[in-house]
Amino acid sequence: MHAELRDAIVVDFPLRGEGWMAVTTPAHRVPSHGTDMLGQRFAYDFVKVDGRRGVHVHPASAWQTETFGGRARDCYAWGQPVHAPFAGVVVAASDGVAEREWVNPFREFFLAARNAVTFTPEKLRSILGNHVLIRGEVATAGAERGPGRREVFAGFAHLVPGSVAVASGQRVEVGDVLGRVGHTGNSTSPHLHFQLMDGPDLMTAKGLPCAFRAYEVEQGGAWHPVTDGVPGRRERLRST
Repeated sequence: MHAELRDAIVVDFPLRGEGWMAVTTPAHRVPSHGTDMLGQRFAYDFVKVDGRRGVHVHPASAWQTETFGGRARDCYAWGQPVHAPFAGVVVAASDGVAEREWVNPFREFFLAARNAVTFTPEKLRSILGNHVLIRGEVATAGAERGPGRREVFAGFAHLVPGSVAVASGQRVEVGDVLGRVGHTGNSTSPHLHFQLMDGPDLMTAKGLPCAFRAYEVEQGGAWHPVTDGVPGRRERLRST
């Protein structure tokens, strides 16, 4: 476990149901996305998988999904509700970015690589896709900070067009639906990109270490509860 994660901010898990998997997680490496830019130092990417061994995000065979791809809306994660992990206020809510209806792995890789090489602040919306940013005061009890509360910003990216359910300035409570998992912006398949930051401006914000208050991990065919945990890479997760 990376040393910074020992003092992680604990929030509720933003997804419900079983079959979730963190394919990008700070438990695997820091920075989790290979960069500190855009507040991503401790960011997660969550996909939804079936019971087959490996990472199967779509009901088609691995050969088909890795060559021809498949419809975005047929992926298990597509359309799943995204929930507020803490109470707060919406500081940004962006909708209207079109979704690529077909997930083609070669095209998605090319688009992601091109966006990385040619990035400018003006392209931020095309990278995030439809997204929500909320601000809240979150309890802390880390060894370094001691008990207290601090201002935290949470970002949710790649949501389905037309699914963003909140507006800037709106108050949200824990568990409120913010939008639905989609395939907009810099997305290789329908998934939720989630991160905590110390500010609302992605160009200057620093990523904050994040753990989740309660979820379950599948091990040996049984579900085991985890509290204040950081999901490991490719662990199968469940949350209610």
